[in-house]
Amino acid sequence: MSSIPHTPALGAPQQPTVKVWDLLVRVFHWSFAACFAGAWLTAESERFRDIHVFLGYTMLGLVAYRLLWGVVGPRYARFSSFVRGPAAVARYLRSLLAGRPEHHLGHNPAGAVAIVLLLALAALAGASGWAVYNDLGGEWLEESHEFLAGAMLTVVGVHLAGVAVASWLHRENLVRAMLTGRKNAPQHRP
Repeated sequence: MSSIPHTPALGAPQQPTVKVWDLLVRVFHWSFAACFAGAWLTAESERFRDIHVFLGYTMLGLVAYRLLWGVVGPRYARFSSFVRGPAAVARYLRSLLAGRPEHHLGHNPAGAVAIVLLLALAALAGASGWAVYNDLGGEWLEESHEFLAGAMLTVVGVHLAGVAVASWLHRENLVRAMLTGRKNAPQHRP
């Protein structure tokens, strides 16, 4: 658990980086994304129904893991380090619109909203999917399951757009940061 800035030894001088996201957060993130993509792509196919169900159950397990890790994990994995109230989210969004976004070493307040929504929607979609798979609840439940999956897709789209905008405004590759766990070190510490 190092917060010591790290500068690559080879190549052109680069801004020092600091370790933010641990391996387990990054594995969760990419596994969750892969499971959702796979479940979405297999949703309408009877041939791939078992794969769809397996991916849904895997997502439920990932949600349970992330909820636990959000309480006991390292600093930047903990919900307490990034989940903020509506005022903080509004302030962050205003700073984005002004072209001078607040910089957050971990997840920003808007990203936190996406995380909470995706976890909640995945839990509800997984539970409704389980009920549909076990023939409980009828057609309304199947429609609810599809609605929840569509809502997740919408949140994913907004999340990806937010990552692109924040990466551009901060001049920081947030996709690379979620792969390596490292972000640019702050220029000055508060």
